[in-house]
Amino acid sequence: MSDSPSSVLTDTFTLANGVRIPKVGFGTWQIPDGSEAYDSVRTALDAGYRHLDTAAAYGNESSVGRAVRDSGVDRGDVFITTKLKAEIKDADGARSAFEQSTRDLDLGVIDLYLIHAPWPWQDMGSDHRQGNIAVWRVFEELLAAERVRSIGVSNFEVADLESLTGATEVVPHANQIRWFIGNTQPETTAFCSGRGILVEGYSPLATGKLLDDDRLTSLAEKYGVTPAQLSIRYLLEHDVLPLPKSVTPERIRSNAQLDFDLDPDDVAALDGLSNSVD
Repeated sequence: MSDSPSSVLTDTFTLANGVRIPKVGFGTWQIPDGSEAYDSVRTALDAGYRHLDTAAAYGNESSVGRAVRDSGVDRGDVFITTKLKAEIKDADGARSAFEQSTRDLDLGVIDLYLIHAPWPWQDMGSDHRQGNIAVWRVFEELLAAERVRSIGVSNFEVADLESLTGATEVVPHANQIRWFIGNTQPETTAFCSGRGILVEGYSPLATGKLLDDDRLTSLAEKYGVTPAQLSIRYLLEHDVLPLPKSVTPERIRSNAQLDFDLDPDDVAALDGLSNSVD
């Protein structure tokens, strides 16, 4: 495997509405606004990433947008995802928050806009089905007005998706969920697959917990890759879009080197670790 950026970074999945989304995204969760977010995004763009994932709740949309504008990469070549704060569950709040995100990013049309969670983070599991429907109808308006190119959700499980799709017109184009070796959310993943909803996997390295797993280290050595590269590639083998995140330039570049395939037997062995790593 070469040290050059992976062609996977420019390969795309096609969303249900025909929009193409680069197969690997650069995540910016927990990267502070300012120089850290700006420098990380610039490094990612220089390394060949063309899909950036942020959120209003991350507080770094302004730095992400500025990094894109300063990068010299054509805006049309960069796919931008951002998210509505999880606690906003009303139409007026959704409209106002969208305008704020659009101003902060300052990148024009947003490529993918997500409801960050089905419930406020401070009240996980609470019932906000009617609020999500109200918000989703605003998302449908934004899509029809071409203010966004695609719309989706994050952290939605099957019951959340059933409630939403049963009362609205547009099926989410994507569902961004926590997905990694040992935590593959099979029920939600299968539901999404059957309805043309792209699954995006955040925390593909289990926030670093996978990197010291002896089983993964041994298998990575077989392929001449790092445990991180193996873990990210595993998502792609399942047609799940990985969103690796780092602020370390070497790791940002290393995580982009994904031009290798896993043997089916090895994928099956990793599948067997399901729910054993957390």
